[in-house]
Amino acid sequence: TLLLAAAAAAALAATAADPKLPAGYDLEAVPADANAAKVVLVGGSGYFKAGEHDYLAGVAVLADLLKQTPKVAPVLAADWPTRPTTYAGAKAVVLFLDGGDKHAVLKGNRAAEVQKLVDAGVGLVQLHQVADYPKDLAERARAWAGGAWEKGSGQRAHWVHTFKSFPDHPICRGVTPFTIDDGWLYKNTFAPGKTGVTPLLRTVNPKSKDKEEDDGAIVAWAFERAGGKGRSFTFTGAHLHASFAEEGYRRLLVNGILWSAGLDVPAAGAPVRLDAERLPGYLTPPPAKK
Repeated sequence: TLLLAAAAAAALAATAADPKLPAGYDLEAVPADANAAKVVLVGGSGYFKAGEHDYLAGVAVLADLLKQTPKVAPVLAADWPTRPTTYAGAKAVVLFLDGGDKHAVLKGNRAAEVQKLVDAGVGLVQLHQVADYPKDLAERARAWAGGAWEKGSGQRAHWVHTFKSFPDHPICRGVTPFTIDDGWLYKNTFAPGKTGVTPLLRTVNPKSKDKEEDDGAIVAWAFERAGGKGRSFTFTGAHLHASFAEEGYRRLLVNGILWSAGLDVPAAGAPVRLDAERLPGYLTPPPAKK
């Protein structure tokens, strides 16, 4: 849209502390309150299209929303933390990155880092393509998060869906109906017997004959790891930045992060105030033409 294009151009001209984040945001900043619950949000820095797969813009919005809950300290990282202390003491880690062959955990010893976090009971939140794991990592991912999208069995497509009803789960507290146009990863593969998995959102491709009661329709779920070793939340949508304009959508994501961090979710859900007109200002500027 013209609004998104104008905002992207403005962001390009803006002077920021770090060109990868909107002005006023810092990477891997140490929380001012050492007693606050640290939540590390890792966003990919690659550019796709204005307002699509804009992971850094998304984690910046989520950070602003999380700050509305007392005693929560969001920390932003681009692509992967560069400081060894960034993950230290985190209550939850939110990954909003490319998946598949470009998956962030494929590089270096990152899979081992995630395993260490999971073993320590740290919450894990997977947004959009993060649920797409190569086959040699999928089984481990199911132990981390309860489910994974695998090439060959999983499917992906775009469609509009209105979510009107939600299960009785802390992540769904205060979540009001919302309509979004999203790029869904569906027909995910879950832990055996879906042990520890609670489906939260279901939707089916309107061009298919699939049924919403089938496991293939699950696009968001909560997971409680065996032995009480932490929690995970996965939402395979989150393709469009514009979806943050929907209050129910914002609350679902923030509730999911708080729950994964082991924090109490208020009875009415987390506060998620946002002026939708500000959303374009978060967008990552397109790379300069060479």
